Amino acid sequence: MLLTLVIVVMLIVVIVLVLYGYPVFGRRPSKEKALKLSRSPQFVQGKFQNPAPAMMEMNLKTTLGILRDFTKSAPNRRPSTPLVMDAPLLQKDTETKVTWFGHSASLLTIDGKALLLDPMFGRAPSPFPWFGKGRYSGGLPFEVAELPVIDAVVLSHDHYDHLDYGTILKIKHKVNKFLVPLGVGGHLERWGVPPEKIAEYDWWDEFTYDGLTFACTPATHFSGRSMTDRGATLWCSWVIKGEQSNVFFSGDSGYSPHFEAIGRKYGPFDVTLMECGQYDKRWADIHMLPEETVQAHQDVKGKLLIPIHWGAFTLALHDWFDPVERAVKAAHGNHVRIATPKIGQTVRIHADEVPNTAWWKMRG
Repeated sequence: MLLTLVIVVMLIVVIVLVLYGYPVFGRRPSKEKALKLSRSPQFVQGKFQNPAPAMMEMNLKTTLGILRDFTKSAPNRRPSTPLVMDAPLLQKDTETKVTWFGHSASLLTIDGKALLLDPMFGRAPSPFPWFGKGRYSGGLPFEVAELPVIDAVVLSHDHYDHLDYGTILKIKHKVNKFLVPLGVGGHLERWGVPPEKIAEYDWWDEFTYDGLTFACTPATHFSGRSMTDRGATLWCSWVIKGEQSNVFFSGDSGYSPHFEAIGRKYGPFDVTLMECGQYDKRWADIHMLPEETVQAHQDVKGKLLIPIHWGAFTLALHDWFDPVERAVKAAHGNHVRIATPKIGQTVRIHADEVPNTAWWKMRG
């Protein structure tokens, strides 16, 4: 009995040391910071919450079922060979361009500024990225040293597939500002980003930065990097408006009326980067089905749709190419203009033609 008690105590000590000593987990808001965060309308009963409850069936039975399903063999859950990438156009100029790097990581150049959206450039979205299988493309179509000075990094929330510790360490010296939802700045500060380079925002906050107009807008999702910090920070989508272009970046979200509200207030948008992938009926409230992606694009009054949140990692049970094929079908059925760039391929937003080949079918 004594030996068992000692083992349990040691395990608890190890878990506590890892949670609080391992920098990848980031930093929970301090009591002083949490008091400030509590003034947000989104902060309810000690944590950030969606206006309407987002159902996620994560009881023991469902969790075991998910683990069982992930252990089953599925030949199309990831590509059989590394994906072919394109050479990106990284330079700043007045033309509005989007370069997608897989999943949600993108470079937006607008009005001579360079913005990185959810720049997850790591091997795998995990606190222990050296375990398991990495990104489909094997690597990235550029080196960090090739990136121009980044005028702002724009983050939607703190999940590992959107906020990556290793990536922040590599790029922070090239970034002028980090624009983030409430509470996320604590992670960045722990990782060596100076506080004066971080600005945090709540839903419906509007501001200008470096000649661009931004709005931090709602999303239906959640946050957390460990077992103890769910809802400690906010999640969001973003409106980014320049002189010639209006851009919407959805972040992660289930389908809800907030898209129509954003469209009424800030639309139309020249381009939307809209979540499309990692869905399952068991978490349908926090990730959209591809058909909902197209509907959300229409709700915000988008002109050109670029599906994101796919093509890099296996975080759900569907075939890796299922999101884009369903999105393309739904777009065509609803007369929506859609771009399907390869990883690294730059999309000129106002060009007469945009990438729309079914490159995922040309796999080995």
